[in-house]
Amino acid sequence: MAGTAALLLMATACAGHDRPTGTPAGSVPASPTQPGLPTSPSANPPGKPRLTVPEGSTPVPADKIDATALPASYPREVWTGNGGTVLDIRAQEGGCGHALGEAAEQTADHVVVDLSETKAQTGQMCTMDIRYPVISVPLAAPLDGRTVVLKTTPPR
Repeated sequence: MAGTAALLLMATACAGHDRPTGTPAGSVPASPTQPGLPTSPSANPPGKPRLTVPEGSTPVPADKIDATALPASYPREVWTGNGGTVLDIRAQEGGCGHALGEAAEQTADHVVVDLSETKAQTGQMCTMDIRYPVISVPLAAPLDGRTVVLKTTPPR
């Protein structure tokens, strides 16, 4: 009986550890920019994928983001940081994959960013979840008024 009580106590103590108080189990706190995506620093515990935008980042205006090549369900959120020399982009990853981003082309009027995901190892069991981490892509020069062109490439 004591063993069962100890097991029940451990299970209930760990059940809601990573979610903020008042957030139902299985849900993610809402974000003002895209429902269901966290923005508070507390939603990013150490050792976990970065789910929040770094402090001091500036949103890139929607008219300066060309996301026409992205699938309809893919996030379309981009921020600049470090004086405009870093793009912080809400990406998409799932299962055993990890989101990647690379500035594939940088011209005077636009920056093309290839968004991809690492491939799962053959024979590895993976979950069927989708996550939306924020990835950082360094630029050779500040973004300033250039347009950010987002596209996806096959997993690497």
